[in-house]
Parts: sequence; structure tokens; C-alpha cells
Amino acid sequence: MQLFRDPYFITAMKLLLGFIVFVAQIKLTGKGNLAPATIVDQMQNYVLGGIIGGVIYNTDIGLLQFVNVLLIWTLIVFSSKYLTNHNRWIKRLIDGEPLLVVQHGKIRVETATQVGLSANDLAYKLRTAGVNDLRDVRQAYLEQNGQLNVILKGDETIKYPLILDGQIDPAALDAIDHDEDWLKAQLQEQGYETGDVYMANYLSGKVVVTPYDPNKN
Repeated sequence: MQLFRDPYFITAMKLLLGFIVFVAQIKLTGKGNLAPATIVDQMQNYVLGGIIGGVIYNTDIGLLQFVNVLLIWTLIVFSSKYLTNHNRWIKRLIDGEPLLVVQHGKIRVETATQVGLSANDLAYKLRTAGVNDLRDVRQAYLEQNGQLNVILKGDETIKYPLILDGQIDPAALDAIDHDEDWLKAQLQEQGYETGDVYMANYLSGKVVVTPYDPNKN
């Protein structure tokens, strides 16, 4: 049909398909919006935007080729999401992890300088977090997004979950001066294994578990 050869129609169809895939990726990854939370989210937005913006006006790339590229990129995004959610090593490789820059009231200068965190920036972030005396800080972590999360001495609640998606966070355990054996013992007392846990938090000195299956216990 002549309509399918019309460049304006093809451009409109590419734009429509790109919009559908964009919305589908946002909804299926559970984001709800375009705000990036991880490196994968950032890449997803940039690359998909580049694919759509760079292809819709290129008459040498047909609809079938465009759909193939969108499907391949969608597969890459979902595979990356799955792997980062279920493999600690891959998550560290792709997303990185919070960096400990203050421990027991002392600044880890080597770590701070390696990530380009100047003394002035660190002092500002500490003031913003309400810290007036560095000696009050048990641990302070620099997040992947540049924010500083501070754990003060005497805190019985930490901001980091001990377990996410069935994966234990050693840094969170270190923040409360416990190890994996202690955590596994706490889980066993409640009738859980590590793989049963969607999220586990340390609140008021206790491990609070949210399992995948709410009917397990």
C-alpha cells in the first residue's frame, strides 16, 4: 500500500512505537517515572532516547529494523535488572555500592580522595546531615547518587536494609557490628532462610523481616 511507503506515516509509526516501548519499560521495571535511581536506569533513558530520536527521522531504517532494535534494547534492560536484583557481584559491578568515608569518628581520607570528595564537600554534607561533632559519627556512607548517609553512635536503627532481594548486605551488618552468622541465626529464630527474605531491616535493635511469601509464618 502507498500509505506504508509514505515517509510521514513511517515517522509517525516509529514515534508511536517508541512511545509505547518507553512507557512499557517504565511500567514493567516498576519505576513509575523517568527519574534514574541506578546506572541501569540512566543508561536506559539515554540509550532509548537516542534510539528513538536518532531513528525516527532516518528514512534508511525501516519499521521492522526499528522494532528489532527496540526489542533488543528492552531485552538488555530487563536482563540487567534481573541480574542486578539477584546477583550481588553483578550489582556491585553495574550499580556500584555505598562507600564508607567516615568510620568511628575518623575520616577515611584515601577513600574520599579516590572518589573526588574534597574536605570542603564532606564538611558540607556532614553539616547538612546535622553532624556538628565528627566524633559522634559511627559510620558515614557516600551513596551512588552523591548523598551522604550518616549513622551516629548509639543509633539502634540504621538506614540500610540488612537484606535486599534475598542478598545480605555486609556493609549494613558491619554498621551494627554483627556478621552473617548472627543474621542467619536471627532469621532461623523467625523461621526464615536468606532466600525467603524480600527485605530485612534493623529497627530498634531487632531484625524486622518482610518475606516474599507473607503466609510462610
